[in-house]
Amino acid sequence: MGTDKVLRTERDHITVLTINRPEVRNAVDVETARTLNDHFDELEQDPSVRAVVLTGAGGKSFCAGMDVRAAASEGSDGHLKISGGFAGITRRDFPKPLIAAVNGTALGGGFEVVLACDLVVAAEHAMFGLPEVRLGRLAGGGGLLRLARLIPAPLALQMAMTAEPVGARRAYELGLVNAVVPADDLLTEATGLAAKIARQAPLAVAGSKRVIKETADLPLRDAWRLNHEIAREVRDSKDAAEGLRAFSERRDPVWTNS
Repeated sequence: MGTDKVLRTERDHITVLTINRPEVRNAVDVETARTLNDHFDELEQDPSVRAVVLTGAGGKSFCAGMDVRAAASEGSDGHLKISGGFAGITRRDFPKPLIAAVNGTALGGGFEVVLACDLVVAAEHAMFGLPEVRLGRLAGGGGLLRLARLIPAPLALQMAMTAEPVGARRAYELGLVNAVVPADDLLTEATGLAAKIARQAPLAVAGSKRVIKETADLPLRDAWRLNHEIAREVRDSKDAAEGLRAFSERRDPVWTNS
């Protein structure tokens, strides 16, 4: 997609996207954001992709948020025009499993990107925070909205109002992180988690994600209704029949995503 600011590798139904700007702690300028947005657009439509891992180059930072120096010359309006939101993901309803492999600091917009992912694997030295209030701003890329849904309100308020970051272990205790691993094992752990997901039936995985995400704020009666609708769609799929056949025949299923 015409830039080395985002690297993309693919193997066994898994795509790894790497923000490749370690010289600025993987801060996102408009070109990087547009490139990420284009990748996510393409990945949504590619039936061969079953899970995506997002990480940053180098060992210091996952993403430092918006590239403030670049914004001083190019303006920040370009970020607002990107359909998927900051870094192409914060306003996007991405249908496939998305795993953040956090290889260092994830601050401001970088933390908002992490919060937009489904699962998080963090290196032991990773840090998470929303420092915007120090600059007289607030985290407007969805971080406040998502954080308050993931951890108790008093803890979300503390992080948002004090600007103090939390380390990987504390983030794990709060339920923001699925696993904390040595830095050298980070990508192996994240892609291993993606591989476990990629072995499952794609439609069932996508349906499970939809039920969990879309029913969280619904009244129970409406949640049950949506649960039944999605479960019926998955149950009537060819892959559901294949799963039962493979189980009875004691073989691995061959998923067709249909």
